[in-house]
Amino acid sequence: MDVMPHTLYALAWASFGLGHSLLAIPRVAARLRLGAYTRLAYNGFAALHLLAVLAAGRWLLPDPLAFARPPELAAVQAVAALAGLGVFLWGVSGYDLGRFAGVTQIRAHRTGAALPADEPLRVRGANRWVRHPLYTGALLMLWGVVADERALATALWASLYLLAGMRHEERALEALYGDAYRDYKTKVPALLPWRGRAPR
Repeated sequence: MDVMPHTLYALAWASFGLGHSLLAIPRVAARLRLGAYTRLAYNGFAALHLLAVLAAGRWLLPDPLAFARPPELAAVQAVAALAGLGVFLWGVSGYDLGRFAGVTQIRAHRTGAALPADEPLRVRGANRWVRHPLYTGALLMLWGVVADERALATALWASLYLLAGMRHEERALEALYGDAYRDYKTKVPALLPWRGRAPR
């Protein structure tokens, strides 16, 4: 195995994580002075950066070594990937997609309305089982499609990014919601629904 392409691919993922985290800091976002367009710009930059990282992976590892997977393992992975997609979509359905994408903020700005305040803490749907269903779904999909060297590297670095991002997000949510979120943390696990569904 050639170490250099993997090192460069890891650095590409590190650049994505660093850039994504820096732009999520309120004072950094404020310096950009994008106003109502901040969220949309943040999402657009993240999407383009992620595509660039994945393209770098294909360029650095153009002919990845395929793994000899037993049929049973391939079947388990396929189920995991499909389950991950289901969990991800279920998790997405619990969010205000307009606000998440930044469209709500822009619409409010154009109509002269006040920018929408932060959403109240909502514990419903997939969030009654795990605190971060989008991350759970993404991790299942990432590891469910590992069939070669490049997919393994992608799953590894993306997983590290997601886990680091989760810790950063937890701190931000605690700062935003205070005791309500800390109480939520005591009742609902982060990624694995080992406690079952939380009461309403």
